[in-house]
Amino acid sequence: MAVFGLLATTLGAVGLVAPDVLLAVMGFEPVPDGARAAGDHTLVFLTASSMAAVNMGVYYVLAALADWRAFFGWTVPFRLLTCAVFTVAVVTGRAPAGFLGVGLWEAAGAAATWAALRREHRPERAPAG
Repeated sequence: MAVFGLLATTLGAVGLVAPDVLLAVMGFEPVPDGARAAGDHTLVFLTASSMAAVNMGVYYVLAALADWRAFFGWTVPFRLLTCAVFTVAVVTGRAPAGFLGVGLWEAAGAAATWAALRREHRPERAPAG
């Protein structure tokens, strides 16, 4: 949880400070300054998404510090939903293929969280012998 939170916070901050860098990381071709068409609100949307990522990242870090296991469990289905939505966006041509990595990252995080929570809920076996 803490690692994901730190990554989300960091990438959100990158999006706020250097949006073209974040676009390139996600597989989008940045548009040079002054070349955006009138009414292109890409940077506004990226600013809003980046700020949401910063906030979400902080929530994850705080949940990890508080060891708030219920929160950890809540993230699993929503991260899988995020993976599905991002995958559909790539498959339908709404997003470039590089964006699939974001969805796969979400799926991997969901799987790791689910596995860790499941492992912690298993009863301990008595030592043999």
